Amino acid sequence: MLQGWIQIGLTLLIIVALTPLLGNYMARIYLGQRTFLDSIFIPLERLIYSLSGINPKVDMTSWQYIRAIVFSNLAFCLLVGLIFFNQAHLPFNPTRLNSPTWDTNLHTLISFITNTDQQHYSGESTYSYFAQFGGLGLLFFVSAATGLAVGIAFIRGLTGRAIGNFYVDLIRSITRILLPISIVGGILLMATGVPETLGGLVIVPTLENPALSQAIARGPVAHFEIIKQFGENGGGFFGVNSAHPFENPNPFANLIATVAMTAIPTAFIYTYGVMANNFKQAWLLYAMVLAITVGFVCINYNAEYSGNPLVNHLLGGQYPNLEGKEIRLGPAQSALFSTLTTATMTGAVNAMHDSYMPRVLFVMLSNMFLQIVWGGQGTGTAYLYAYVILAVFVTGLMVGRTPEFLGRKIEKNEVVLSSFLILLVHPIAILIPGAIALSFPSAAANITAQGFFNGISNPGFHGLSQVLYEYTSAAANNGSGLAGLGNSQPSPSALWFNLSCSFSLLVGRYVPIVSLIFLADGISRKQPVPMNTGTLRSDTWLFTAITAGVILVMGALTFFPILALGPIAEAFQTYL
Repeated sequence: MLQGWIQIGLTLLIIVALTPLLGNYMARIYLGQRTFLDSIFIPLERLIYSLSGINPKVDMTSWQYIRAIVFSNLAFCLLVGLIFFNQAHLPFNPTRLNSPTWDTNLHTLISFITNTDQQHYSGESTYSYFAQFGGLGLLFFVSAATGLAVGIAFIRGLTGRAIGNFYVDLIRSITRILLPISIVGGILLMATGVPETLGGLVIVPTLENPALSQAIARGPVAHFEIIKQFGENGGGFFGVNSAHPFENPNPFANLIATVAMTAIPTAFIYTYGVMANNFKQAWLLYAMVLAITVGFVCINYNAEYSGNPLVNHLLGGQYPNLEGKEIRLGPAQSALFSTLTTATMTGAVNAMHDSYMPRVLFVMLSNMFLQIVWGGQGTGTAYLYAYVILAVFVTGLMVGRTPEFLGRKIEKNEVVLSSFLILLVHPIAILIPGAIALSFPSAAANITAQGFFNGISNPGFHGLSQVLYEYTSAAANNGSGLAGLGNSQPSPSALWFNLSCSFSLLVGRYVPIVSLIFLADGISRKQPVPMNTGTLRSDTWLFTAITAGVILVMGALTFFPILALGPIAEAFQTYL
């Protein structure tokens, strides 16, 4: 067990050490300062601006910024949709795959453009190489860059700047951050053994019986894998995602994947510190989120290393829970990966989430409910500061001080938008479709037997968790799932899950984006107020602790009934 703790500790130290490096680099990019990649990418960016007619010196209003997000995302969806529906007639399709059903294509398009990458299909047997690297790979960059653009626009608004130009932010996010690091990361992954080829299936004899053969899928995986992790996308080239040896062949590849998916969301808090010129507050909030992360990792590793008490009782000893795990990675790296993939809204998996102990399921759901540990690409930091705004307002009322943040008063509009963002949108996107799914007549047997069009593979509390995890993952733009849920073709419940999850995907992505842009724009227009003795400072340990309390009360308790009826009840059932 000690070896596992050392692995976890070293991984977290690497992540923390990279934070100021990447955070400062991103701040320089978005502040328009010089970087070492200028000579390469400035000519490319100028060419893009010239061909597209974009004026990079013109800032947008909030409505213009929002329209640019919606229209650009829609245009990329239509482009990739043409690839999906015509993949049988396009090149790089060695296994001659036909187009999936219309509802699978629709769900996949919405899922990938929202940076969720929830997959109701198995990658190697559903989409061609061209559809994967030409379609899904394109959406990997666009969706991640959209999140970064929204996050930086929000930070600009908080610090009194104009929110900027979406197209400029989108292009810079791709050319200066996502693309160069993905090139380097892809080469590193190829060095670890991740394949990068356009060759088709490899037919080999099986180990059990050389007279029998097995078809092994491969493809252009390395470059797909790195942007999947670094862009917090999470959609796997293969059906089992990062548990597949071609996506994640060894502990070093797993380390690259783990660091990659946490790099931007952790560094973005530091980027805020640079742009706000308030490193103290940035590090305090960073420490708060890191403390929550470490606590969740401890819960997960302890739960997995201790194993299932029912199995341990039968075997007469204590054994780790290795069901659904890859032995080459072990329970420590699986526990860390499960924590960070749901904390960062990446959604990649290096072990089967349906096989984790109930305490781990509690942590994974809590991460997606809160969305700030560390949260989505760019948007996670924005959510964090929305909680800070609520904490400023609540604390100001309690102590009788002026509710101000960064020298600007927090008033009705800011409180309404922050509350709407945190307390209303996320529960609606999860609880309403979840309640409808569980209210079908054929779902009435969920608690006592397998039900809902045979979509739920486990009765009881875990069956409830399977359904609610699906919508939580969609609304949080995470994309992971409990594999026992029948949400893919040819399951008769696939149509329902494709369409209902599409609702959660859209609401969970674009309604918060609109709220964040309006919130940032409103704050940027406020006149700064000089600090005085009556001003509530937000860069102290005390206020940071209060913010943690606000997050717990307003975020976690909203979903406590789900946790009580799902993983908490299942945990008690396991130990009784």
